[in-house]
Amino acid sequence: MAGLLTARVLADSLREVTVIERDPIPPEPITRRGVPQGRHVHLLLESGRATLDDLFPGFGEELAREGGVILDGSRDVMHYQEGDYLVDGTRQFPLYFATRPLFEHVVRRRVADLDAVTFRSRCQWTDYLVDGSATTVTGVTVDAAEGGSEELDADLVVDATGRTSRTPTWLQTHDYDPPQTDEVRVDMAYSTAYIERPANDRKMVLAAPSPELGRGGSTFPVEDGGRLVTLFGLHGDHPPTDEDGLIEFASSLPVQRFERLLDTRTWLSEDIAHYPFPTSIRRRYEGLERFPEGLLVVGDALASFNPIYGQGMSVAALEALVLHRTLADGSREDLGLRFFDRVEDIVDIAWTLSVGGDFVFPQTEGPKPLGTDLTNRYISRLLRGSHDDQVLREAFVEVLMMERPPTTLFSPHILWRVLRSNT
Repeated sequence: MAGLLTARVLADSLREVTVIERDPIPPEPITRRGVPQGRHVHLLLESGRATLDDLFPGFGEELAREGGVILDGSRDVMHYQEGDYLVDGTRQFPLYFATRPLFEHVVRRRVADLDAVTFRSRCQWTDYLVDGSATTVTGVTVDAAEGGSEELDADLVVDATGRTSRTPTWLQTHDYDPPQTDEVRVDMAYSTAYIERPANDRKMVLAAPSPELGRGGSTFPVEDGGRLVTLFGLHGDHPPTDEDGLIEFASSLPVQRFERLLDTRTWLSEDIAHYPFPTSIRRRYEGLERFPEGLLVVGDALASFNPIYGQGMSVAALEALVLHRTLADGSREDLGLRFFDRVEDIVDIAWTLSVGGDFVFPQTEGPKPLGTDLTNRYISRLLRGSHDDQVLREAFVEVLMMERPPTTLFSPHILWRVLRSNT
């Protein structure tokens, strides 16, 4: 998704944009080998939804025509945290729900419609091409499906290869400092079942984990009369991959709806998808003083967040907007360093939210942001107040959806409501 959204922005200012894709590009929305987490729930936060609608006018309507589900984020979401459900909100906003392959399919189709964009599927990136002084990346070398190596010249190369990006190693072998890398270990895994959904069943349900029970789950309505049920566990308490075991795991959650769905609905998937996520990773490219011209790094190659917070697609969309503004300056000199500096605030917000939540659990290992424990105690109280206070609920959701920065939760009128609550 980060690569597709970057291609959409680059097509505004570059004559030719080539998307290199390792997998065959399917004509229909099906899970690809290169997206191993593609069978699990994917959430498009409000900030990401608004950005996609800006980049692709009519995106929501097109997704709905393909079977995607549009819900009201204020009343169609059952969010269980800190011992009860958050109260319904008062501000209506749309939430788009679909399988990851359908999100990707609609975006890819819109990008493919752009005159400047060409797709090269079944091509494996192998190396960057550089000038004689290795100060400028001038293209890439790929292994093509037909066999043999091929060199592709380019004025700009974008690494959207994900959390396994090899750019840090490449930098080190070419006498550049690699970025400082922060890793926060959560030892999480999640398992997903695909079940049938009646037409009137349109609720999203989220049960957040807690220090007392490091398990949780989320379930979304998706296209073709289906519903995804994803259960997860942190720090080694992983959900099983057999039907009986998954139902038993669901029975331990404080929300009975997960067990009821899995036990009473027809299963549409023959197996249970399982995906491990050991660590959140952030590569701090913004801290570098030297970086090759003609190279950018985006998406999970910059930062890969704990997926239970649903930030990945939305952060990729916001990064694409930052790139658009950086290119609008008109100069390509130091483009990478300027982009990294500008995108730092977006990554900071997502990282603070996800890593802060991870450190609710004492087993979490890694660099802890300053003030995390105090902030978590405050957020815990705010959430308990959100069980019946719509103002607190709205403030929290706006931060969760990455519409407003976390600092807004400490504004005087919110702080006063939190401190006066009887929770």
